[in-house]
Amino acid sequence: MGVLYEADPRTHVALITIDRPEARNAVNGEVATGIEEALDRIEADDDIWVSILTGTPPVFSAGADLKVVGAGKDREMRTRKGGFAGLIRRERTKPLIAAVDGPALAGGTEIILACDLVVASTAATFGLPEVRRALVAGGGGLFRLGRKIPITIAMEWALTGEAYSATRAYELGLVNELCEPGEAVAVARKLAERITVNAPLAVQYSRQVVLTATSLPDSEAWQISNEATRKVGKTNDVKEGVRAFIEKRPPKWTAS
Repeated sequence: MGVLYEADPRTHVALITIDRPEARNAVNGEVATGIEEALDRIEADDDIWVSILTGTPPVFSAGADLKVVGAGKDREMRTRKGGFAGLIRRERTKPLIAAVDGPALAGGTEIILACDLVVASTAATFGLPEVRRALVAGGGGLFRLGRKIPITIAMEWALTGEAYSATRAYELGLVNELCEPGEAVAVARKLAERITVNAPLAVQYSRQVVLTATSLPDSEAWQISNEATRKVGKTNDVKEGVRAFIEKRPPKWTAS
């Protein structure tokens, strides 16, 4: 299949699974297209508020399929909207959680860095080993990693090409939650539940402000924050949130 997709409108969560265990879940054209199509479905579905990306164990993803690269068909691993793996350059509005229960190396780490949150089991490892093959990590890893962890450590990862444990990644802040092997998806679902109790549009705008404004000067960041506040203030969910608070009941969000 390449990629499996399942969505549950009752929980408002979708699960995307890279399903090429025989190839260590390496990215080929089928995987890239499958991830892009899954993200298209998520963005278009008002009942899905959060998604989870994982790989069929025991590997999250070995990155680019070197057989495809060796055949000179590396363009097949990129899509028009998403770039490599149909994801790393993809514009999205909804939170994406990586559930990592095995090695996520090279392009696998770059896929992780394109997600918003990361849950990893102690069986996971991360790294950018491209320099060991006379390659450059061209999927965003070389500039995104230093946004997630200290720049000196990011430089070490980039220049040594070594693999690092999930425990070390958790200590550095790359991983949000650490769990036992076999539990990454379940823990990611619990994290998703903590998000879906909130108003979905407010979550989406908050995500966008964090991504776009964090590194900007305050004068520009205020403009972005104020614009998000203005847009959320016009939603039906704002009125519902106030009513629910007054009536002392859980809100019923409509994403409108």
